[in-house]
Amino acid sequence: MGEAAEAARLALEPAGEGAARTRTAGAWTVRGIEALARAPLPAAPTGARVVLDGSAVAALDTAGAWLLWRIAGREAELEGWRPGFAALLELVRRHTGLGLPPEARRPGPLAALGARVVRQAREAWSLVAFVGAVALDLARALARPRRLRPGLALQEVQAAGVSALPIVGLLAFLMGIVIAYQGGVQLRSYGANIFVADLVGLSVLREIAPLITAILLAGRSGSAYTAQIGTMRVTEEIDALRTLGLSPLEILVAPKLLGLVLALPLLTVYADALGVAGGMLMAQWVLEVSPPAFVERLHQAVDLSDYLVGVGKAPVFAALIALVGCHRGFLAGASADSVGRQTTLSVVQAIFLIIVTDAAFSVVFSWLGL
Repeated sequence: MGEAAEAARLALEPAGEGAARTRTAGAWTVRGIEALARAPLPAAPTGARVVLDGSAVAALDTAGAWLLWRIAGREAELEGWRPGFAALLELVRRHTGLGLPPEARRPGPLAALGARVVRQAREAWSLVAFVGAVALDLARALARPRRLRPGLALQEVQAAGVSALPIVGLLAFLMGIVIAYQGGVQLRSYGANIFVADLVGLSVLREIAPLITAILLAGRSGSAYTAQIGTMRVTEEIDALRTLGLSPLEILVAPKLLGLVLALPLLTVYADALGVAGGMLMAQWVLEVSPPAFVERLHQAVDLSDYLVGVGKAPVFAALIALVGCHRGFLAGASADSVGRQTTLSVVQAIFLIIVTDAAFSVVFSWLGL
């Protein structure tokens, strides 16, 4: 008869003179005790002498022995057990703790908040330490320029910059159209159609083009950096580099950082042109502002400083994307699940830092009168 047909059974009955007898039967194995382990367990009377009767037990393993001692208590007396089963019970009683694992207590709101703050502080400190280590490696590489590996940096310019031209151009063009249309509808009600050039020029050149381009690259290139380095950690390629005496920061991080710092300002200039072109097209279509009139008003409304403000943000955004993406890659554990989780966190953290940094730039430029 199989274990499924001989499931573990027990009955607790009084035995007189303050004693209790626990009669057991069936298969006390992992499969045999499955249903019994989920049911409420009977308890012997407190202070009673317990006799554990195993004369009807057909099979026994360590899981069943552990459950028997838990039900009857460590001081129970054995009766009617086969020699092999009795030996196993004694072994389990001597060497196995009978307590169940403590239930995980859900922390209160204040404890959960404190743990989250501590975790975020540790991650922030880890990022700061990573930035410092990368800066030291770059300083050492600048002392010996051949260590900068310009070929790898140019590959990153190709991957992060040239390959991103279609999506960046399309999005910038559409953003210019949206801004011109939404703002132009309001300007037309006041007869100020020509001022759509001011709206499109200042918003695209100062804010929209650098911000949208950086967010696109955070999702496109930053996530790729995290996934690449995280996968290298899983396959122990980074450990192999260290074994060979090579610096992973110098080989993996520095080229990505330099390539993105070079590519993002160029992409921002490209996005500026496409965004203004989209706004000019919509101004002609909806507001009947001709391209020559639009360009003339644009020259009057936009200074060189406005253009340089937008382009000047790009290298800072690029450094944030590259550093966050690479840092998250090095934090990945030895599993595919960890790589995916760190990739998601990389994109979220990079976009958050980009927006916070852009807000800080706005405050500083306001103080400086730019």
